[in-house]
Amino acid sequence: MRLLSNDPAAGVRLAMDHLPQGVVVFDAGLRLVASNRHYNALLALPEDLIRPGTALFDIALFLAERGDLGPGDAARLAIERINLLTSAPLTVTQRMDGEGQTLEFHSSRLPDGGLVVSFADVTARIRVEQELERMNQTLERRVEERTAALRQVNAELEIARAKADAANHDKTRFLAAASHDLLQPLNAARLYTSTLIERAKSTAFADLANSIEASLTAVEDIMSALLDISRIDSGALKPAPMPVQAQDLLRKTEVEFGPMARARSISLRIVPTGATVLADRSLVGRIVQNLVSNAIKYTPVGGKVLVGLRRRGNRWRLDVIDTGIGFNRDQHRLVFAEFSRLERGARMAQGLGLGLSIVQRLVAALGLTLELDSREGHGSRFSLYLPAVRNGRPAGQAEPVAGEGSFGTLDLKVLCVDNERAILEAMEGLLTHWGCDVRTALSLKQIDREHLLEGWYPDLVLMDYHLDQTSGLDAIEWLRHNLGGHLPAALVTADRSPAVRALAEDRGIAVVTKPVKPAALRATISGLANQSGRTARRTG
Repeated sequence: MRLLSNDPAAGVRLAMDHLPQGVVVFDAGLRLVASNRHYNALLALPEDLIRPGTALFDIALFLAERGDLGPGDAARLAIERINLLTSAPLTVTQRMDGEGQTLEFHSSRLPDGGLVVSFADVTARIRVEQELERMNQTLERRVEERTAALRQVNAELEIARAKADAANHDKTRFLAAASHDLLQPLNAARLYTSTLIERAKSTAFADLANSIEASLTAVEDIMSALLDISRIDSGALKPAPMPVQAQDLLRKTEVEFGPMARARSISLRIVPTGATVLADRSLVGRIVQNLVSNAIKYTPVGGKVLVGLRRRGNRWRLDVIDTGIGFNRDQHRLVFAEFSRLERGARMAQGLGLGLSIVQRLVAALGLTLELDSREGHGSRFSLYLPAVRNGRPAGQAEPVAGEGSFGTLDLKVLCVDNERAILEAMEGLLTHWGCDVRTALSLKQIDREHLLEGWYPDLVLMDYHLDQTSGLDAIEWLRHNLGGHLPAALVTADRSPAVRALAEDRGIAVVTKPVKPAALRATISGLANQSGRTARRTG
């Protein structure tokens, strides 16, 4: 402290020597006034160039001649370096010395025209910055590569999705055609067999006819199940929920499965209900159909099956309860698996074990809830929850469903139109056996050409959907236009798509799906006959 107070200049030099940077001061004539130890060490100047009074040009010329300022004329490089340091009040520059070190210079002009310069070795910092830049470039390149790869993967996925959608669309179209082509001959066989069964009663051929019927039923069940699964998985089924009277679903179930239950001496009880539910009539009907079919199949002779609804909050619970073989809790998941059947069930009934798999898929597609409760050896309860509808107008019934009408004759005039001759022959045989006066045609042109309707007015018409030159719906409209708009009609088709059913419902036309079940056909005909009778009374 005595040194600083007694010799201020010496104190300043001591302070400058302790600075981590090199520092040098020049006067207004750019001659050296003072420099510190780091300045001399970093620049490695000879003694004669660090004395006070040394011109800045001499120092710059020495550095240029030594190669510190790069290649070129030394005097020119020295002048350029001085101009760079003095060109502005404050400047920051960098240069690399002959040993590869990077020096950063901060120069500042003093008020009297002098110059103060400080500099430091920033080689380590520059290397870190360069490494960070390299890493950033590498990272950017990797991000670009990953982004490009992701774009490529997304593009490939989009192509694959488009191909899958196209394949699903093609599969849906194929299934629509296949279901028609496959079910047509099966439909004819079922109709022929139904006629054979009725005519072979109390004869030696009765058991044979029933065996043929059972085999055809098994084939139909398998085909229908496979087609349903394909349509569900391909997204071809589009739910269309609307207010529906639950009693319509239950009545149809009773008509369709009453004969099957009686044949096995099983009591099938359908509990009447006034409930209105929000449901897709066709798809929910398919669920109920599969559940009731399963219940009857796996209930021993003399057992019971109960179908009814219970109110549960803002939903109706549709129960299918049986006293069948049942299963334990560990087997719950197994019963819904495709092609999976419990050992005892496989001994009781034929099939591929697809019914409950279809139920599960349909329930998921409709966004509904299915509940299962079963005890092995005591029976099962399958419960489907359906949204309740208050003050909703139920949709018109798509299919007239009357009692089974298994007995007595049907004194009706029936027009049958189908582009398959075998189906017409089989239908004519069955309806004639039921006491109907039947006329058949392959097309509207044949009806017109052969004057089939002259002096003969049908009570109802059974029309195929896929005709050669028009649709069955349009053909029915043509007949109604020529015979009277009140003509009762049913569409008999292998096309099970909701779109066709909706079109038929809009036109007040019943739908009977192929292969035709005799009980369902007779019930539909009875319903149409009642409709025809009511119309006749109104017009009479």
